[in-house]
Amino acid sequence: MLLGVNVDHVATVRQARGETEPDPAIAAVLAILGGADGITVHLREDRRHIQDRDLKLLREIVFTELNLEMAATDEMIGIALRVKPDMVTLVPEKRAELTTEGGLNLKKNRNQLKKAVKMLQGTCLPTGKKGIPVSLFINPSITDVEESKKIGARMVEIHTGIYANAKGKKQLQELTRVKKAVKKALGAGLAVNAGHGLNYTNVKKVASVKGLRGLYIGHSIISRSVFVGVEKAVREMKKLIKESE
Repeated sequence: MLLGVNVDHVATVRQARGETEPDPAIAAVLAILGGADGITVHLREDRRHIQDRDLKLLREIVFTELNLEMAATDEMIGIALRVKPDMVTLVPEKRAELTTEGGLNLKKNRNQLKKAVKMLQGTCLPTGKKGIPVSLFINPSITDVEESKKIGARMVEIHTGIYANAKGKKQLQELTRVKKAVKKALGAGLAVNAGHGLNYTNVKKVASVKGLRGLYIGHSIISRSVFVGVEKAVREMKKLIKESE
């Protein structure tokens, strides 16, 4: 199972002072040395943490999977087509939110998402031009999986935030929802990822779900890296995932 490490929070610390450090590009290199299979960044419309320069630099130095999280806007589609990350994950975006709060509203934004998927995956590109695989960040819902298939994405990322924040029986119920969504997506021919809120305590149960392509984790790994370093923090997470497969 792949581990994609999100380095947004390194940029958050940098932007808090408006300085040049810490640099998310350096964090990305260290994460890869620690065993990360890919690097994720979310280029937000308000540029609150990751900047355009970060994305361009990461494209030059990341030889593993570079996953660009972004809103399905014309500006972001244009940036993705220029930079060409290895994959794009379309996510909901609110200016006031501290972090992504849930999956996409697929029905409400169906036309916008269809347009973005077409443009990015290449059905609108000239012959010979290679498209970018698109993943939709969705809630652990059978309906959302069905909508994702209709929209035309090749992948989905199941939102695990509710599971991660739940306790006891509620957490087990949410894990069941995740498992059902994964099974439905696989049956529909979609590649399936999962992420949000996963940490060193709760990751094993999700990592044991059969059929998952990869887990995308940021805050927990970057938080632990403050105390043990990025490489070690990534190695520890990779170990937990491998033990669960």
